[in-house]
Amino acid sequence: MTRAEHEKAAGGLATYYRSEGLWRDVALGHSFEATCAHRGDGLAVADGATTLGFDQLHRAVSRCTAGLSRLGILAGDTVAYQLPNWWEAVVLLLSTVRLGAISVPIVPFLRAREVSQILAETLPRVIVAPETLGKTEYVALLRDAISAQAQPYEPRIVLTRPSRPADGGADDFAHLLAAAETAPPPVDAASLAVIIYTSGSTAAPKGAMHTHETLDAELRSLRQVHGLGPGDRVLMPSPLTHISGVIHGILAPALLGTSVVLMDRWEPGAALEHIEAHQVTYMVGAPTFLQEMLAHPDLDRRDLSSLRLFSCGGASVAPELIRLAREKLPGLVSKRVYGSSEFPTVSTTSADDAQARGLGTEGRPLPGVELIICNDDGIPQPAGIEGEIRARGPDCMVGYADARLNSETFDDHGFLHTGDLGVVDHDGYLTVTGRAKDIIVRKGEKISAREIEDLISQHHAFAEVAVIPLADPTSGEIACACVRLTPGARAPTLDDLVAFLRGHDLTSRKLPERLVVREGFPRAPSGKIHKKRLREDVERLLADGAAGR
Repeated sequence: MTRAEHEKAAGGLATYYRSEGLWRDVALGHSFEATCAHRGDGLAVADGATTLGFDQLHRAVSRCTAGLSRLGILAGDTVAYQLPNWWEAVVLLLSTVRLGAISVPIVPFLRAREVSQILAETLPRVIVAPETLGKTEYVALLRDAISAQAQPYEPRIVLTRPSRPADGGADDFAHLLAAAETAPPPVDAASLAVIIYTSGSTAAPKGAMHTHETLDAELRSLRQVHGLGPGDRVLMPSPLTHISGVIHGILAPALLGTSVVLMDRWEPGAALEHIEAHQVTYMVGAPTFLQEMLAHPDLDRRDLSSLRLFSCGGASVAPELIRLAREKLPGLVSKRVYGSSEFPTVSTTSADDAQARGLGTEGRPLPGVELIICNDDGIPQPAGIEGEIRARGPDCMVGYADARLNSETFDDHGFLHTGDLGVVDHDGYLTVTGRAKDIIVRKGEKISAREIEDLISQHHAFAEVAVIPLADPTSGEIACACVRLTPGARAPTLDDLVAFLRGHDLTSRKLPERLVVREGFPRAPSGKIHKKRLREDVERLLADGAAGR
């Protein structure tokens, strides 16, 4: 019987994954209990001066589970957090899923406009945030976000590390940890565990829904392809609100017994110091992390012999960067990985083939993952032909929080439309060649071009706008706003544009870093702006030194 016949007879992909052992009837909290019992006082989390062994982490999670229950959180409820890379985020997510509730990580730099949409879709009963971070006052931000949407109830705000007693009914995270330890309740492994938000090709963030089974499948596949286990220690500068942070910074310790060293602010010199001091064995993150470490003057002065793996993802990865890493750190397996919030790991190479194929490809699909390349009509293409990458597998999300997006996201056979372009060779290795999605990938962060365009178009001076990505040696890509002025309008400066967008609550990480004023745009036959040609035009002008601000 073929797989297609098996699926039809057995009732679909979910049944197939369970019959093949790709999905297990094991909740994340159950696996966490087993890991802690095995690892004892071994290091689980290092957060600056705070370290937690697995026994300490287990006690904190058990108490926080009871604390959430005391606040009325039940299985199926949602608990959101907007936290930096602090140990409290680790404890909170594990406590939430241990209770059978759903964790909703929110990137700390998102502002009230974006947070409001996330809250409206997920309806959390509790939101955990710092009192302040940088210049942001989170109680005020969250109250603005809550008031912007009609909510059936007002979520409870819990503050971490407050400098003074929480005001206006907000609670202190320490109170959650003061509850008596409790045993975890039974949890359905098929139920939702995490809704992770990402900005992609649309203006609004999209919530990718993962179950205990999809996340468990992801972790077990990483153990197989990377050999991850209790001897491994990851340095985690990627946010614990991103899929890579959730997977490697929270769930890998909980399920595989690895250890995590948290960084709440990226600085390459500090990263090298952490690798040496903590004997870090691997990193997973945006290529800018690797690039900046390799360029740092302390590289040769630090003992980095423990670092065995750096898997680059989240943005296009230049072969030259991997080649340089292999030259400067010959004991390091540096390679590429392909995945997303929706599908955490589609493909990569292993230690066996990384040297030969990890330089120029994203590797082969992980166990249980299927990948096809389709043309514009959805017809699968043979090896060597470029098309849209579509994938399905046991670690793919089960859908978006906004169910209206699902019909255009999955095809009739359950394959995810990635929106990326690629080629698969005759040996089954994938090379990502571009993307159909209209996004900018800045330091691994996916930024919607449409979101920025929609806001800029509200400025009276602009008759037309197109936001394009431009290559940047530091950030990977930056956003360039190309505008056509309304007749008689004075051309604003980049500073004017930035001030306008800040006034519309656009986070600083999404602000354009270049402004180009144009008289017109290249057009597709449909009349739409041809962004590929526009980008080529701007790049050519920049090379000639003739582009605008």
